[in-house]
Amino acid sequence: MINSANETPLVSFSKRLLEPFIIVGTLYLLMLFNQESFTGYYLVLIIIAFFISSFVFDQIDPSRGLRSGSVILYGRDIFTGWLVIVFVLVFIGYASALSYQFFDTVMVEWFLITPFALLSAHLAVRYLTTKLRKEGEVRTAVIVGASEAGIRIAQRVEEFPNLLMQLEGYFEDRNVSRNPKGMNAPLLGRMDEVSAYVRLHNIQMVFISLPMSAQPRIHKIIDELKDTTASVYFLPDIYTFDLMQARFDQIGGIPVVAICETPFTGINSLVKRASDIVLASLIQLLLLPVMIVIAIAIKLSSPGPIIFKQRRYGLYGDQIIVYKFRSMTVAEDGDVVVQAKKNDQRVTRLGNFLRKTSLDELPQFINVLQGRMSIVGPRPHAVSHNEQYRKLIKGYMLRHKVRPGITGWAQVNGLRGETDTLDKMKDRIEFDLIYLRNWSLSFDLWIIFRTVFIVLRRDNAH
Repeated sequence: MINSANETPLVSFSKRLLEPFIIVGTLYLLMLFNQESFTGYYLVLIIIAFFISSFVFDQIDPSRGLRSGSVILYGRDIFTGWLVIVFVLVFIGYASALSYQFFDTVMVEWFLITPFALLSAHLAVRYLTTKLRKEGEVRTAVIVGASEAGIRIAQRVEEFPNLLMQLEGYFEDRNVSRNPKGMNAPLLGRMDEVSAYVRLHNIQMVFISLPMSAQPRIHKIIDELKDTTASVYFLPDIYTFDLMQARFDQIGGIPVVAICETPFTGINSLVKRASDIVLASLIQLLLLPVMIVIAIAIKLSSPGPIIFKQRRYGLYGDQIIVYKFRSMTVAEDGDVVVQAKKNDQRVTRLGNFLRKTSLDELPQFINVLQGRMSIVGPRPHAVSHNEQYRKLIKGYMLRHKVRPGITGWAQVNGLRGETDTLDKMKDRIEFDLIYLRNWSLSFDLWIIFRTVFIVLRRDNAH
């Protein structure tokens, strides 16, 4: 994918932040117009609306309507996305009783005006982009090597005209019949003809898409291109690897390519931890009375401790202690741990209710505040299960590159409860790795949102 460093500021902003900024900006302007005081409740609303709108419009991608030339399709997607956001905000507002803290007139005006503001903003961006293209503000580009990485770049340029790039074609030494599918741009010549073509046509961008094994040829092409003013980008064939959070980085000033890395580095680490602390604190405060009642009920209904503690693997495979409300007559934490099954006789009557409603997981928010767990992440398994499955499933331990979670992508896709077959565990691990490859804060919020409905349906909990 073309890095944001290669995008114009207008394109970069419109792709990532236009909708959230229009949404929160409209709310703020309406508050000023109605002389409404800016309280902490409005700050919370702005933060929630920003992240929810980022996720919703990223999924809907309303700009596809403009790319196809259909303003009607675009308008439909804008209004659909905004209705989804309004529904989620109203649900959160009434569920948390925060809706009564806002001025009704401001909220009604915000709900009605925002979709038209979004439509106007995107049409303005489209107008400016079209104007720039007509004025010649388009960067010409060629691709050296018709590899998979080169095809990906070409597809992005074709799919997103707002990138303000024009692909002239490819340079390739192989026979045309051997070129991969998806190579729609013309073949301009052989690789040794690149620099001459770039000089003659004043090409601004050159993407070298050759395998890393072709190092001598790459050096020769780059040396020849130094006699031009073109910007040169190398696209390594890292798609041959099973990538997880792949990116370019530096270690002591030396450039490296991260192939398998945690998503929580740099600012992402701060964002993840901050969201965990804020959400876990709010949930603990809201559910403290419920937890007290559950603790008393456990103590009165059956002998044994209130809290069940078990060793599990945490971040980087270090052992941690995970808390749960005790729901069984046993507290296994040895070399052999038998998973709870449907109609398990070891589960108490109260424990059966706690497990079906997932209320037995509530003490794990304490683990989150301790820094041992996260609200969203791969579910932690008993140490004995880890030692069993790491030998049977390739990539099993990669899930421990992040803190384990109370809920996760696997759980909201039906992979909760007992894993009585190896295939079920393989499916769970695959979903965990998908989460690691695609993490974002909006992805976390979506998983939390889906978890609420799954818990209410009580699927696969026993």
